[in-house]
Amino acid sequence: MTSVARGAAVALLLAASASLATAQAPCGGDFDAWLDGVRAEARAAGVSDKAIEEGLAGVRIEPKVLAADRAQSVFQQTFLQFAGRMAGAPRLPKGLQMMKQHAGLLSEVERQYGVPAAVIVAFWGLETDFGANLGKFDTRNALATLSHDCRRPDFFRPQLIAVLKIVERGDLAPSEMRGAWAGELGQTQMMPVDYVRSAVDADGDGRRDLMRSLPDALTSAGKYVADLGWRRGEPWIQEVVVPAEMPWQEADIDIKHTVAEWRAWGVKPRNGTLFRDDAPAALLLPMGRNGPAFLAYQNFDVYRTWNQSFVYALTAAYLATRFDGAPVVSEGNAPVRALNADEIRTLQQLLARDGLLPADEVDGKLGFDTRRATRKAQIQRGLPADGYPSLEVIQALSSGG
Repeated sequence: MTSVARGAAVALLLAASASLATAQAPCGGDFDAWLDGVRAEARAAGVSDKAIEEGLAGVRIEPKVLAADRAQSVFQQTFLQFAGRMAGAPRLPKGLQMMKQHAGLLSEVERQYGVPAAVIVAFWGLETDFGANLGKFDTRNALATLSHDCRRPDFFRPQLIAVLKIVERGDLAPSEMRGAWAGELGQTQMMPVDYVRSAVDADGDGRRDLMRSLPDALTSAGKYVADLGWRRGEPWIQEVVVPAEMPWQEADIDIKHTVAEWRAWGVKPRNGTLFRDDAPAALLLPMGRNGPAFLAYQNFDVYRTWNQSFVYALTAAYLATRFDGAPVVSEGNAPVRALNADEIRTLQQLLARDGLLPADEVDGKLGFDTRRATRKAQIQRGLPADGYPSLEVIQALSSGG
C-alpha cells in the first residue's frame, strides 16, 4: 500500500481520537509494569491467561511506529490530484478484473449484506492494492507502542486488548499479525476492535482469517460496511452539474436537503437521473463551486466513518462509482487553482486575526476547520460561500473587504 494511501487512511482518525485521549487509560512509565496492567485488563475482558501470554510474548516498544505517528499529517493534494493517482490506472483496470474473477463471491456478499461489489472492491483496492500490500509492522508491537504512548491511549489500548481476543479465538497467530503502523489488519485493513466485531469465517475453516482467506476478507468487509449502516439498494455519491448561481452556503458535507430541493436550485445529474426526490443528500464541492460536484446520499456516511479524511472518503466513493460504470469525473466549470501551503497559512493567519479560526490551527494544511472558517469569511464579505480557500478570499480578507 502506498504511504499516501495509508497516511490518508489514518491521519484524521488519529487526529480526532487525540481530542478524546485523556489520562483515563494508564500510559507511560515502566513498560513491563504497564504490560502487567494490560494483562489484568485482558483477563477482566475474558481473555485466557494462555492467550494473553501468547499474544504478548516478546512485545516491545517500536521506535519506527512512534516516528510514523509523529510524522503523519493530512496530505496536501486536491481531490482531482488524489483521485487521479488512486482511482485511475493501474488500480481501475485491476479492480474491474478482480470483480470479474471473484464475481460469485462478491455476489454472495451482496446478497447477504446488501453491499455492492464495486464498493467492496474499491475499499480493497485502496487499502492494500487488492491484498498485495498488507503492511510490514508487527501489529502487537505497533499497538503496544501506541497504547503505552500517552497521546491517545484511550483509542489504542482497546485495540491491543482486541488483538488478544483474536489470538484467543484462534483467528490469527501472533506471528501472523503484520499490518500498518497504526494497527490495521487484513486485506481491507480493519482495526482489531472492528475485526473482533465484524470478521466472518466465510470459508468454513474455523478461523476468521482476513490476511490470507479472500472469502473471509471480502465477506467481512461487506459485513463491516453493513454494520456501519449501509442502506441496501441505495446509491452513495453521484456526480452532478451545478448552476452558475445558487445558495452556495448550503453546499456542506453536514447539510442535507432532499433531491427535489437540490433540483429546484438547479443541480442536475451529469449522467443518468438523480435518486428519488425525497432522498436526503449533501452537495459536495471538494474544489469549490468551479470544480467537480457530487451529491452525497446517506450511504456516503459509511465512507466518512470508514475514514475521516474527506478527500480519501470521496476518492473511495468515486472509485466505487467507476467500478460501477460511471465515467471519469469532470474537472468542473472552470480551472481551479489550489492554494499552496504558504498561501493556506496566510489565509489561516487572516482567519485567526478575525476570530474565525483558532490561532493554534495555523499550520498550512487544508482541513475541515479551515474550510468552515473560510465559508464564514465568504458569508461575511458577500462572496460565494462554497467554503473553498482561494486567492479571492485572501485578497478580500487582506483588504478588509
